[in-house]
Amino acid sequence: MRREQVRRRAAVLFAQGRSAVEVAGLLEVSTKSAYQWRRAWAAGGVEALASRGPAGPDPKLSDAQLARLKTRLELGPAAAGYREDQRWTLARIVALIATMFHVRVGITTAWEAMRRLGYSPQLPIHRAIERDEPAIAHWRRYQWPAVEESPPGGPPGSVSPTSAARR
Repeated sequence: MRREQVRRRAAVLFAQGRSAVEVAGLLEVSTKSAYQWRRAWAAGGVEALASRGPAGPDPKLSDAQLARLKTRLELGPAAAGYREDQRWTLARIVALIATMFHVRVGITTAWEAMRRLGYSPQLPIHRAIERDEPAIAHWRRYQWPAVEESPPGGPPGSVSPTSAARR
């Protein structure tokens, strides 16, 4: 949006008769950009300087498809038939997209889809299904402090043969 505002300001300056070099200096942009904007403005007016959206190709998956994909991902890998390992990988997501939408996508496209959904790359935390959280909390609260205490002993020493503690 800010870039479009700069281009609109350039159109006003061109209409006032300013040169592309002057516009570049006033707006602190490159002269190349100013010359391109001037050509576009001369050919199509202010509308020619309007933003055309982000560069690059359109995403392969629509927002509606992404919403369906997110719902399916939240069910977990087991719901998609991956029972041996409870984590989503990009290869599995590619296969899921192909199954759900009949679209072949690459790993990069799957990564882009995950990024658009707000997911981030991370290593999974492997925890046993049988994990007993209350028992772990009890152990940490009452047994760990006893284990954590330093062993009884004499004064601190050194293994160095030149240390004053050994003399």
